[in-house]
Amino acid sequence: MVMENNASNSARTTAARRLLAAATVVVLAALGTVPASAAGHSGSGRQAPARHTPAPAAAHHDERGGLLALTPVARVGRAGVADFLATAGMDTATVRHGVLAYRLTYRTVTPQGAPTTATGLLVLPEGGAHRLDLVSDTHGTMVHRDYAPSVGEDSGRYASYLQASAGRAVAAPDYLGLGKGPGFHPYMDTRSAVTATLDMLRASRTAARRLGRPLTGDVYASGFSQGGQVAMALGKALEGGADRRFTLRALAPVSGPYDIEHAEMPGTFDGSINDTSALFYMTYFLTAQNRIHPLWKDPSEAFRKPYADIVEGLFDSGHTEEEIFMSLPGTLRELLTDDYYEAIRHPAGALLAAVRAQDGNCAWKPDVPVRLYSSSGDTDVPIANARNCAADLAKRGVRAPVTDQGPAGHNETYLKSGPQIVRWFDAESARH
Repeated sequence: MVMENNASNSARTTAARRLLAAATVVVLAALGTVPASAAGHSGSGRQAPARHTPAPAAAHHDERGGLLALTPVARVGRAGVADFLATAGMDTATVRHGVLAYRLTYRTVTPQGAPTTATGLLVLPEGGAHRLDLVSDTHGTMVHRDYAPSVGEDSGRYASYLQASAGRAVAAPDYLGLGKGPGFHPYMDTRSAVTATLDMLRASRTAARRLGRPLTGDVYASGFSQGGQVAMALGKALEGGADRRFTLRALAPVSGPYDIEHAEMPGTFDGSINDTSALFYMTYFLTAQNRIHPLWKDPSEAFRKPYADIVEGLFDSGHTEEEIFMSLPGTLRELLTDDYYEAIRHPAGALLAAVRAQDGNCAWKPDVPVRLYSSSGDTDVPIANARNCAADLAKRGVRAPVTDQGPAGHNETYLKSGPQIVRWFDAESARH
């Protein structure tokens, strides 16, 4: 769970946006293939308007994962990718290619199973193999729809550009209600995050084939924060036969909240999660979960006045984190009623059911290698989550080492872990 644009990171985010804007040009892709002039491109190129490509009439629009539109959004040369990642403090030794990025619009389903649409970012390397392995990259916590990978040209693209520049295709779903998708984002609803991610893989398969870079079917799953939990659940779905066209090869989630009941919620009260993050994450979680698993009849049961009148509206995918923080008090204790504060401390009933519906994503036996990445210095998603996940896997005979990035904070944990994951995926890919 990452606050992509919080005040502590605003300067770095602004710099990253400016750098990426300077380095990026929109791809002038033809409908069917990447233009020959794109091969081997290593500079930033020149800017040009984006062109929207509707799916051909033959596409199966009524199927989950059906591709509705393919829109080029960026082309960044190898040097531009390296500069973008280096500005964030990331090791760029694995950057071997420039990247081509596209927004996909595709069919998926709501948490209730009704048809809807979602968007996501497909990133392809310029050059490299003709047929590409696929990395599923699931992002961390975002509140404004424009932060999502297919729209925001900033930190939401770090992982996608890093992995694609190493020579693999990357499918990065925006999730429901973010990017250009309709409605609210069902934050921390693992089930719908997995359906949106799986359908993004399907849409990416169609798009990559149309762009002349077909996929091998091998999937390497990673994700950060909220996306770390999604990556584990996606792995379980793929190995359970959710789509036989994809074969899971390795799992490498970073700082996932795998154990809300025994790590995240206790961390809210024992000091292992800082007050600002505890306020933000818990409020987002409660308001989103209430839309799926009703937790109260009236917001005043959970929130004090005057916040009860405004808090649900703040998490509508249209407010920024800065706007949300300006509207909330400084701590969770000041926000919640006494009764609900105690309910968070000792969850039961509907709240406990909502929590447990998201947990348990490490309680299975992967047939692929798993590595977990975290840090003892993370005060957003405590390392207890990763250790509890590793323990769950160990009970089933799976050894999943936890790489502790030491004193690194939450966002810095990914910046350190990302290049390590690329190298590990390289090694695992060489084995197949």
